[in-house]
Amino acid sequence: MDLITKSADFDIRYTLLDDEKYLREWLSSKNIYKNFPFNSDEEANDLIKNWIGFSKYKCSLTALFKNVPVGIATLFLMPYRKVAHLSMLYFIVDPKYQRKGVGHSLIKNLKHLAKSYFRLEGLHLDVYENSPALPFLEKQGFTIITKQEKFVKDNDQYLSRYILEYDLRKK
Repeated sequence: MDLITKSADFDIRYTLLDDEKYLREWLSSKNIYKNFPFNSDEEANDLIKNWIGFSKYKCSLTALFKNVPVGIATLFLMPYRKVAHLSMLYFIVDPKYQRKGVGHSLIKNLKHLAKSYFRLEGLHLDVYENSPALPFLEKQGFTIITKQEKFVKDNDQYLSRYILEYDLRKK
């Protein structure tokens, strides 16, 4: 594995609205598209607008390699006081830069941001069956809290959904 995160050309900054074009490009990749709940361009557009919109709260990070975005990780902050201590998270890495340390670096930095700036106590996310993100997230300290059978129906194939969490209080 060739880690680009060790390079002086690698950096992480807050996500900008202009990063939307990269997010849109990555989500259009068939290998990535299947790991998200949308099933049409219209649904994908809604997700993208919502996702990139969180950048205005400085709760989204973009990884750069040679000043070009190669990944985004975002906290989906909760607007309700009773659950404001938790956040869902989404992340994506440009398929050309997967397995090069980008995801690890984004998740590590997002955990730090969540705990130190937003004072969150926990993170959670959904991962679908057969996603390469599942073992990756387990290596990052996330634990599976539930498995929901036949959650996604894509054409005639059903996939289970795993819900994972990370407890920021113990780290």
